[in-house]
Amino acid sequence: MAELRNYQTRVATAGTRADASIDQGLRAYMVKVYNLMAIGLVITGLAAVGTVMMATTTDPASAVATMSNGRMLTSFGMAIFASPLKWVVMLAPLAFVFFLSFRVHTMSVSAAQATFWAFAAVMGISLSSIFLVYTTASIVQTFFITAASFGALSLWGYTTKTDLTGMGSFLIMGVFGLIIAMLVNIFLQSSALQFAISAIGVLVFAGLTAYDTQKIKEMYYEGDDAMVAGRKAIMGALRLYLDFINLFTFLLQFMGNRN
Repeated sequence: MAELRNYQTRVATAGTRADASIDQGLRAYMVKVYNLMAIGLVITGLAAVGTVMMATTTDPASAVATMSNGRMLTSFGMAIFASPLKWVVMLAPLAFVFFLSFRVHTMSVSAAQATFWAFAAVMGISLSSIFLVYTTASIVQTFFITAASFGALSLWGYTTKTDLTGMGSFLIMGVFGLIIAMLVNIFLQSSALQFAISAIGVLVFAGLTAYDTQKIKEMYYEGDDAMVAGRKAIMGALRLYLDFINLFTFLLQFMGNRN
């Protein structure tokens, strides 16, 4: 009887140690995902600010054009904001997303990480135009609101015991609906439709933040080697980064003050 109790104690102790090891590994994995995402956001912010500084000027002598809001553009600004090159700037981030999504499984961790950094920089260049449309104060305010909302939603997605798979399928359908609506509104130029798109976009990407966090958590496997774990962390960071950027841009359209 004493031997049976000793055996049960050893089994329970081994199970507790295994659970602790998994929890520690999961925390390290999620911290890496969030760190990669945060560095990507910093790169995006620096690229956006640097681009708008090179694209605009306060010196009339060096300006080649003046916008309706009084901002003066340099030749560089004209090239990326008012020439056909603007379409390349707008679509380049999408090309990076597809490239990284389809090639990450054949890339080294360092190459995948470098591609993610390059994508974040290109996204910053693409987003730099928001400084021409919205006031700096509203951009900063919206960023902090987004950060607080994202943190709360991601924490809920990480800790909830509810399976969000069903909600995720519905939200992904919502993303496709948003894309179609935005394409239609390019031709309609409807302010009412734009308002509806912004409001729905906030709700969709708020939900996707929680859903993606849960799925990234479920992707963790203790037996993964360093290469596989590194690739998973990069793809997880990419998903959360896209959720943050989209939540930020829709919130900015919804509540930002225009120049």
